[in-house]
Amino acid sequence: MDEVGTDAIEGDDGVFRALSDPTRRTLLDELFLQDGQTLAALEERFEMSRFGVMKHLRVLENAGLVVTRRHGREKLHFLNPVPIRRVHDRWVSKYAEPWAGALSELKDRLEKQMEKMFEIYIRTTPERLWEAIVDPDTRAKYNFGAGAFSEWRPGSRIELSARGGQFLLGEGEVLEVDPPRRLVHTMRALWAEDVKEEGFSRVTWEIQPIEDSCRVTVVHDQLRDGANDQLYGGWPMILSGLKTWLETGDLLTTPGSLLYGPAPEQ
Repeated sequence: MDEVGTDAIEGDDGVFRALSDPTRRTLLDELFLQDGQTLAALEERFEMSRFGVMKHLRVLENAGLVVTRRHGREKLHFLNPVPIRRVHDRWVSKYAEPWAGALSELKDRLEKQMEKMFEIYIRTTPERLWEAIVDPDTRAKYNFGAGAFSEWRPGSRIELSARGGQFLLGEGEVLEVDPPRRLVHTMRALWAEDVKEEGFSRVTWEIQPIEDSCRVTVVHDQLRDGANDQLYGGWPMILSGLKTWLETGDLLTTPGSLLYGPAPEQ
């Protein structure tokens, strides 16, 4: 993963500034259509210099809208929808009808990608962030009401369940554990037959401290080409909920954020 300075933590102002330029919006559209592109591939789509495209990509990276990952000698660029999800949650959802959350999905069912990346900055410590990921009670506060239960040792089983085990939503195996920096595990969704048929994929959590904050990167890979987008479409809301909980102690109220939370009182 490339190093990113603290200027990358720009908040809503940086997102709005990045989106104000039509070239940068077009770059995001290109990554929306085909994620994980090199600079050379993106450069071919614009009538400007390589340096010009690099400058626009840097603005998008600083706003958190684009994240990069190296594969061998290539530097790949990925669309990161988390900042737009957070702008939506803060500036749109509280004014919109409850069903508006579904309209802000940035990935559709026609995409055929085997790797998805999501990134967010959270003002907290690596230790507190790690605890929020592996503690089932805390996890349920931002993970659609579902906790992750495991001994968190390589080879141990993971169960994603809600309401005291009433709903078994996922299962997997821990592959790597390096607290409080890195967690890798497999996961198979179980909440519906269509997602269960997709089989196992892999989820990698990476935590990097940056001054008084942490950069959290989630890489969801080993996905089947054309995999059901329910497998990865919830990550922006999950990471937004994680940030909200750790920074404010509040629960995210976006529709669907506590889908499997406690049953409402009669």
